[in-house]
Amino acid sequence: MDETSYDEGAAEEMRAGVGREFDLAPGWGSVKLLANNVPILSPTAEFTLTSYPDSLQRLVDSLQALPGIGIRTAERLAFHLIKLSDDEALQLARAIHDVKQNLTHCSICFNFTEKDPCPVCTDPQRDKGIVCVVEQPKDLMAFEKAGAFKGVYHCLLGHLAPLEGIGPENLTVEALLKRAAKGGVREIVLATNPDLEGEGTAVYLRDQLAEVAAAKGIRVTRIARGVPAGAEIEHVSGAILADALNGRQSFDGSKP
Repeated sequence: MDETSYDEGAAEEMRAGVGREFDLAPGWGSVKLLANNVPILSPTAEFTLTSYPDSLQRLVDSLQALPGIGIRTAERLAFHLIKLSDDEALQLARAIHDVKQNLTHCSICFNFTEKDPCPVCTDPQRDKGIVCVVEQPKDLMAFEKAGAFKGVYHCLLGHLAPLEGIGPENLTVEALLKRAAKGGVREIVLATNPDLEGEGTAVYLRDQLAEVAAAKGIRVTRIARGVPAGAEIEHVSGAILADALNGRQSFDGSKP
């Protein structure tokens, strides 16, 4: 059969099929051939996949469960992980496994550590008489990176949030009170975040520490707030300026 006769035969078959409806695979509906040889799907056809393959969908769901990760970001991360080599993927899996197996809280300050007590609490160069109270271990790391604090820490592992069901019993408040009552502490610096929950937590700690502080001669202080270094006054918010004025210090060169 030459090329011309083959084309004519194919065209004849197409003309014979115009208007006919052909069934597709089960669950895929049917298709009808129009006169212009363009197939259209019947309204009952279902071509939308409801989910990814099981293993991929589980990965997307697990990533989406992480804080701050939406469905689109979870999908991008999942497809990135798929592209990793076996060694890179196993290295990530081992890192997650190791942190779950090896990481614990310091029995003194409740910071994350692989060795209890943590390196900060066992450092002989640290001033054990000054305790900086922070909300989370990440806040502790921020102070450590600043390099200006040479005392020790106490991690609350959160802040008070009554609407979320987080009360003092969910934090390490009791451990802080026992630590203060044990003796040897000269100052407790309340370094919770300067937001609604952080301020409420600081006020609660101040009140709870009042009795033991009076008995042991402990000074309870709050981190300063105000205009950040390098900022221009005209661009600073009114709330920050108010804090700066209320927390103003002597300019005689002496340290607080």
